[in-house]
Amino acid sequence: MALIAVGLNHQTAPVALRERVAFAVEAMPPALGELAAQPGVQEAAILSTCNRTELYCTVEAGAEDVPADWLNRHHGLTHARVDEFLYRHADAAAVRHLFRVATGLESMVLGEPQILGQVKDAYAFAREAHTLRSPLERLFQNTFAVAKRVRSDTLIGANPVSVAFTAVRLAERAFTDLGQACVLLIGAGETIELAARHLCEANVRRLIVANRTLDNAQALATRFGAYAIALADLDKHLADADIVIASTASRDPVLSRAQVETAIARRRRRPMFLVDIAVPRDIDPAVAQVEDVYLYTIDDLRGIIDDNLRSRREAAQQAEAMIELSVDHFMGWWHAWHAGNPVVDLRRHAEHDRDLVLAKARALLARGRSPEQALEFLAHTLTNKLLHAPSAQLREAALRGDDDLLQTAERLFDLKHAANHQRER
Repeated sequence: MALIAVGLNHQTAPVALRERVAFAVEAMPPALGELAAQPGVQEAAILSTCNRTELYCTVEAGAEDVPADWLNRHHGLTHARVDEFLYRHADAAAVRHLFRVATGLESMVLGEPQILGQVKDAYAFAREAHTLRSPLERLFQNTFAVAKRVRSDTLIGANPVSVAFTAVRLAERAFTDLGQACVLLIGAGETIELAARHLCEANVRRLIVANRTLDNAQALATRFGAYAIALADLDKHLADADIVIASTASRDPVLSRAQVETAIARRRRRPMFLVDIAVPRDIDPAVAQVEDVYLYTIDDLRGIIDDNLRSRREAAQQAEAMIELSVDHFMGWWHAWHAGNPVVDLRRHAEHDRDLVLAKARALLARGRSPEQALEFLAHTLTNKLLHAPSAQLREAALRGDDDLLQTAERLFDLKHAANHQRER
C-alpha cells in the first residue's frame, strides 16, 4: 500500500487551469465517493482552494496513478493538458507536503493562517463521505497537531505581510485603541475590503467608505456595518476621519493638499494618519508637508512587509525542522501499521473463532439442547480453538528443546502467576 498526494497549485499551474480542476463545495461529497470507488483506491480526501487542488489517497500497489487519472477524467481534461502541471508525492514526501501545506509553508503568502481551516474542511468532507480509515485519519490528526505546534512555537504568523493588514497595523500604532477612532476608506476594491475586515476585527468605532461609484461603496459598507459616501462628498466627511486608508484605480490623486489642510483646520489640529496604498498614488505627496498630518505610502509599507517576511522566513526554517521530526514519527507509525500489528491480528483471529463457536452454540439451542449443554459446548470448543495453535507450538518447542520459546510463553501467558493462583484456590 502507498500513501500519495497529487495535485497542482499557484506555483505549478496557471489560474485558468486551477479554475478547471477546482471542486465546488456541493460537488465535494459525490467527488469523494467517486474517487474512493476507483480500482485500487482505499481512502480519499480532496483539498480544493483558489490556489490549489490536491488529492490525498491510500492506494494498493500498482494503483499509484489512479487518482491523477481520475482527476483528468472527472474534469474532462487530457493527460497532455494537465500532467505537466501536476506534482506527485508518495509516502514520506506526501506526509511532508501536507504538513507544509497546513502550516502555510506552501502558501502564496508565507505562513498565512487560512489554509489550516481549509485543510480542516477537507478532512470534514472526507469524514462525512466515509472515505477515511485509519491511515488518512491519523495523518490528518497529526497534521493539525503539527500546524498548532508550529503556530505556537514559532513566529511564522506573528507579523503581517499583506498590504491591507500592514496598513491597519500602522493605524493601530498611531491610535492605540481603534475603538475610539473613525476610519475613512477610499476605494471599494479587494485591498480596501481586506482593510475593512481587519478594522472590524479591531472593533473600530466608526467606518466610512468613499467611492466614485456610490453603489459599490454601499455594497461594501453593508457587509461591514459602515457608512457609504460618494467620492464627490469627501470634503464633507474628511474632517471626521482620524485615519484615512486609500486604494483606488485612479490615475490621478483623489485627495489633495488643500483638502487635507481644510480638514485639519476643522479638526483644530487634531492629528490625522493617512496611508496611501495605491499605485499610482491616491494622495498628493505634498500632504506629507502639512503639520499634524502623518502620511505613509506603499513604499513605507513595503519596508515593513519585507522585514516581516524575513522574520517569517526565519520562522519557516524552524518549522521545517519541526516538520521533519513529525514526518519521521508518522512514518514510524505507518511502517508498523503497514507491516501489521500482532496484537490486532491476534484479537481479530480470536474474535473470528468466538463468532464461529457462538453461532454453533445458538444452533444447539435452536435444535432443543438445554442452555447448560450449549454453554458447555461453547466453553469447551472455544478453549480448544484458542489454545490449539499455541499448544501445538509449545509441544514442538519441548521436543526440539527450544527453551527460549518455552520461557517466552511462560512470560507471555503469565503461567507462574496462574499456577500460584490455582494452588491458592
